[in-house]
Amino acid sequence: MNNRRKLIVVLGAGASGLPFAGGGAQQARRLRQVGLLWIESDPSSSRYVAALREGLGAYGYVEGKNVHVDDRFLVDRYELLADGAARLVAQNVDIVVCWGATALQAISKATSTIPIVMVSSGDPVKLGVAESLSRPGRNITGTASLSQELSGKSLELLTEIVPALRRLAVVLYPDSTAEVRALKNYEAAARPLNIEVQPVEIRTPSDIGPVIAEIAHMKVQAVAVVGSTLLTANSHQVLAAVDKIRLPAIYSNLAFARSGGLMAYAANLSEHFLRAATYIDKIFKGAKPGDLPIEQPTRVELVINLKTAKALGLAIPHSLTMRAAEVIE
Repeated sequence: MNNRRKLIVVLGAGASGLPFAGGGAQQARRLRQVGLLWIESDPSSSRYVAALREGLGAYGYVEGKNVHVDDRFLVDRYELLADGAARLVAQNVDIVVCWGATALQAISKATSTIPIVMVSSGDPVKLGVAESLSRPGRNITGTASLSQELSGKSLELLTEIVPALRRLAVVLYPDSTAEVRALKNYEAAARPLNIEVQPVEIRTPSDIGPVIAEIAHMKVQAVAVVGSTLLTANSHQVLAAVDKIRLPAIYSNLAFARSGGLMAYAANLSEHFLRAATYIDKIFKGAKPGDLPIEQPTRVELVINLKTAKALGLAIPHSLTMRAAEVIE
């Protein structure tokens, strides 16, 4: 599928007609400011910043001509999100795009007026920043995340590869509401299977190597890495550390499996960033964010890396590869 057709599929009916020409010459002349807030180790090479720009391009927003996507507020640690949010507000951007529950909480505390488009940012109702998904109210809209709810299915997928699984390490950032919820869901799913869940806490990028190395001494048979912007931003470190302990692992971001992880089960995050452009366009054209329903992903994908499975000496059941959206050989 070529890029144009892909965008039409992802963005849907919101991109009907000539997407930007309808805004008039005055709108085209104004350089709109879109500020970004999440954890990113290298904004210049971020696949998600690129996906957002691609989505905006489908609506006629061109970097430097009528829009500026400002990545200066992206940070590399959770504790810096509040400062990034404060700097965004001081910059008085037109819209904030945030990814992750912790980033959403930080920016929602920093402003009640600047429109916020969240991308896969947990359950905003349970986080207390939206009144409902159908009518969020306030200044927030976008796409919610189901990653915390996928723990049970992820555990089931692991047991198909490791039938003797009795002890599971779950890697997370412990101060994230969404990540703790994912951990609790793993624990709930593991209980009837008599599987013990061992939390493994990562707080900073420097923790990744030594903390994951300790998993080798925990007598676990598998590892689950929850949906985490910190861990995704440092995915190469995570993958290298997990590779050293030689254990099967499942991830809550598809990029991990495509970069060498054994298996990932998640929504396609790049599609969420493409979808964010639809919300941005509507808000630029006068819609109130609180009137735009928050969407939840309806499609979840399984990606399996058979190269990694072979390196680990694992046999992946044919029934599992048949259910995968992508198999890397």
